[in-house]
Amino acid sequence: MTAPRAVPAPHIPPLDLGGRTALVTGAAGGIGRACVLRLAAAGAKVRAVDRDAEGLEALAEGTRGLAGTVEPHVLDLTDLDAAELAAAGTDVLVNNAGLQLVRPIEDFPPDVFHTVLTVMLEAPFRLIRGALPHMYGQGWGRVVNVSSVHGLRASAYKSAYVAAKHGLEGLSKTTALEGAPHGVTSNCVNPGYVRTPLVERQIADQARAHGIPEERVLSEVLLQDSAVKRLIEPEEVAEAVAYLCGPQASFMTGTSLVLDGGWTAH
Repeated sequence: MTAPRAVPAPHIPPLDLGGRTALVTGAAGGIGRACVLRLAAAGAKVRAVDRDAEGLEALAEGTRGLAGTVEPHVLDLTDLDAAELAAAGTDVLVNNAGLQLVRPIEDFPPDVFHTVLTVMLEAPFRLIRGALPHMYGQGWGRVVNVSSVHGLRASAYKSAYVAAKHGLEGLSKTTALEGAPHGVTSNCVNPGYVRTPLVERQIADQARAHGIPEERVLSEVLLQDSAVKRLIEPEEVAEAVAYLCGPQASFMTGTSLVLDGGWTAH
């Protein structure tokens, strides 16, 4: 009997973003920081955008020795005109910035609802609008929108966040349809609960909203619908973002890459 012929493993080239300019919002911490480090490690010149000047300074201190470079850019995304201008000349755009408030709808402050939608939906629109002319001109571009499982499923007490993420999903799909003839892809990455300061700050709010002690929030609220009972790490999300920027993902557009530990399998 003839032994089966060995099939060589396919060669998957490492991500090379040398010569590319990337912009990451919410860059000073959490997912954004991990994305900046991952894209800079791949050789990109990364514009790290955040309103937290001290956080950006600390980020820049930790990026020495990477293949690419990091340029801190202090910006409040509620300044929509400035956001659009900041995206000019961008090859890779990662819309990540977000904020959260957990309250019943009848108690939800309208001004906070407005701010959440501005930062998490209108600002991404303006950033995409600013980035697309350059992407179209060169026939290549990558838009990655850090959405959430809450872009696909709702949870009580998160009206603004859920509305913004559902809107971001639609914006991403529209960008994909318009960008495809120009070599531009647009996708969402949809993590479950990530080990970030944003999630850590939610625990007290969730305990108050659900009327349970804080120590029960993680198991009984945050991870209740997740088959994998742990938080996802920011670096895992950043790796998904990097994958969508690579050549092996060039046919992926208009979709959502779900990293939810089985939440949406229900």
